Amino acid sequence: MDTSLTIIIAIFNRKDELFELLNSLTFQTNKAFEIIIVDDGSLIDLKPTIENFNGILDIKYFRKDNSGPGLSRNYGAKRAANDWLVFVDSDVIVEKDYIENIKKDILKIPCDAFGGADKAHKGFNLMQKAISYSMTSVFTTGGIRGNKKAVSKFQPRSFNMGVKKEVFEKVGGFSEMRIGEDPDLSMTLWENGFTTAFFDDIAVYHKRRVDFGKFSKQVYQFGCARPILNQRHPNYVKISFAFPSLFLLGYILGFIEYFVLGRGFILSLFGLYTFMVLLHALIVTKNVAIAAMAVVSTYIQMFSYGYGFLKSWILLNVLKMKPEEAFPKHFHKN
Repeated sequence: MDTSLTIIIAIFNRKDELFELLNSLTFQTNKAFEIIIVDDGSLIDLKPTIENFNGILDIKYFRKDNSGPGLSRNYGAKRAANDWLVFVDSDVIVEKDYIENIKKDILKIPCDAFGGADKAHKGFNLMQKAISYSMTSVFTTGGIRGNKKAVSKFQPRSFNMGVKKEVFEKVGGFSEMRIGEDPDLSMTLWENGFTTAFFDDIAVYHKRRVDFGKFSKQVYQFGCARPILNQRHPNYVKISFAFPSLFLLGYILGFIEYFVLGRGFILSLFGLYTFMVLLHALIVTKNVAIAAMAVVSTYIQMFSYGYGFLKSWILLNVLKMKPEEAFPKHFHKN
């Protein structure tokens, strides 16, 4: 029995990344799948890139006005011919057994939706590898993005996510959220009685941001989105979501303690944390330069996410603003 799959790629510009993703899909050991590319109002012409794969891959290309990735994925899902929808970000690369393993796991692990980990490719530059470490490390996210043992109830993310088409349609697909739309979908699935699973053999290579400035802005937006998600799905709120904000406040408190009281106990704890991150990153990456940069990316992630979470929490819970009013850019244009 061969499970039918449609891969859906929502894309805005990213011509080079699209070529690398499609190229990786040409090497699949199981070639029975279709690809739907939804051009979300790109400012450059993506057709020449896609035409390189005519006759090699089964590609359907659609172009629409810009609305953001969630609504573009919904657009592609409506045009999918197969039973399972597989969403991948345009900046990922997949292994040659990606499709084969998905089909094998669907038959072996009963679920309505699934997801997999992301990791750094050996060809990524040092900064990309450092950022990948901080996004998957036990010292930041708790390892939930890259380790099956770290999850109890897995939330598939849209960079590597599969959903039964009929289930996707029943819950209405991705919501109007522009940031955090994938955990929003996962929790909506749970609330409707559907199940999710983690497939540990379908990891993708995720490029993410290529510099610390863009990375900081990205995780800041993630932090802003979490209190919005907490309002939408109160049954799935965890105290751990606030840890980056406590980390940030603790760091500020450490400097106050040092300069006002002349003590350095709190900052010494941060020093210990820094050493543990450096040592762990060195063990994981086996590269001194990546490990050093991983310390920087870890602090950027914790501070930026923590600030975003704290700001959003105050606006929504203290000032009682509506999410759409507080963060209008976080929601799709309809």
